[in-house]
Amino acid sequence: MVEMESAAENPNYPAVDYKRPSILSFPRRPALRVTSEFDSESAVFFHKISCKLLDSLAKFKFSFNHSGKGGDISEPQFSFVSKHLSLHYDLEDHNALVKTSIDLAPSLQLTASHDLKAQQGEVTVLANLADPAYSLQLSTPLPSVGLPKATFRFPLGELSLQEKQEEEVNNLLSVDGVLKGQLFNGLCSAHYKDEELKLRYGYKDDEISFLPILSLPSNALSFAFKRRFGPSDKLSYWYNCDSNYWSAVYKRTYGKDFKFKAGYDSEIRLGWASLWVSASFFNYVFHTQYH
Repeated sequence: MVEMESAAENPNYPAVDYKRPSILSFPRRPALRVTSEFDSESAVFFHKISCKLLDSLAKFKFSFNHSGKGGDISEPQFSFVSKHLSLHYDLEDHNALVKTSIDLAPSLQLTASHDLKAQQGEVTVLANLADPAYSLQLSTPLPSVGLPKATFRFPLGELSLQEKQEEEVNNLLSVDGVLKGQLFNGLCSAHYKDEELKLRYGYKDDEISFLPILSLPSNALSFAFKRRFGPSDKLSYWYNCDSNYWSAVYKRTYGKDFKFKAGYDSEIRLGWASLWVSASFFNYVFHTQYH
């Protein structure tokens, strides 16, 4: 008589899974996010529907506007975005904007974009030098109209050289640049572009941030100020000393599901308020404006 050993009695037996195989197995449903925003001044709803695909490797988004009066739908657009390819398509204009990015080498990247309707695009080559903080970028529009724009980035800023074409003057070489560095407890920077120099100084801690900006040669001065009263509420203020225009925004959050904002802009004499409410799969934004 031969006795049969079971797998439970002999640990040398391989474990066997007796679960019934699944005939139909579906991937997990991608999370869907819906955002709706209403502008009471124009009586228009702004809707966005988006979801992440393939474990967040790609993202799909569809957006459109909906009139609250006549119910007309306008500006429908959809986009597909991934790491190396993105497509934005306008259903009304029947136009598409295609962007692609390819790593030619570990420190060399090629980026290209093309507008199908305008038949225009741009090609950019970015080379990271020995130190990651140093890089050289060459970009040119398509069709090409001159020398490519060269941008050199380094730890303290960047420098750009671009050929500038004018009718009465031969081609000139324009220079733009940014220089930044630590000063006291803040960051000081100088931005030069189109023969205008902007000097900025930014200070920020856990409660206060302050940013004055001086433009030369116009001597226009403005500053931005932010004050955090606690982990859930913050006040932002901006003032232009040359025009006396100002704007203020107050923001308050209630946990992770509610956000409230209210603000006023003196230049256009417009006040506004918005409420953001989040649910498990849907996000709604109600936006109201008043004079």
